Amino acid sequence: MRKPVPFVPTPYSIVRRMLELAGVDEGETVLDLGCGDGRILFTAAKEYGARAIGYELRPSLVKFIREKAKLMRLDEMVHVIKQDFTTSPLPDADVITLYLTRDVLSLIKPHLETALSRGARIVSHGFSIPGLVPAEIEKREGKVVYLYRSGSVRIRDGV
Repeated sequence: MRKPVPFVPTPYSIVRRMLELAGVDEGETVLDLGCGDGRILFTAAKEYGARAIGYELRPSLVKFIREKAKLMRLDEMVHVIKQDFTTSPLPDADVITLYLTRDVLSLIKPHLETALSRGARIVSHGFSIPGLVPAEIEKREGKVVYLYRSGSVRIRDGV
């Protein structure tokens, strides 16, 4: 099993901006890869009415999310999967959120390209997806957020 990337929480103001940029609508599915403490999941469910699915390797964080979802009465909308998302197919989602290293982004790029081809919007905090041109780049509070849509252009090698 792959070693988890470091857990560095995304500030809540950036979480909200990521979901705004992606244009999350009620009833859509938001997928957060490496969901940490679930802040994107809970915000998507509570503030946008989205179904939220997260992948996380750390058992303590998986337990935390599940318990918090029950306490908040969001357990029908927030789900967390303790599984390595780099080794399994991803479920269909309308929006995919990321705060991952370039190495992990390179590793899962084929999954992300497939999601984009199905019309998903992808929002990455901190790091761009190697080989893809974002539709939008926003700098806020010293952070960078990249938005990818199905129209994102692929960069050819050697160009």
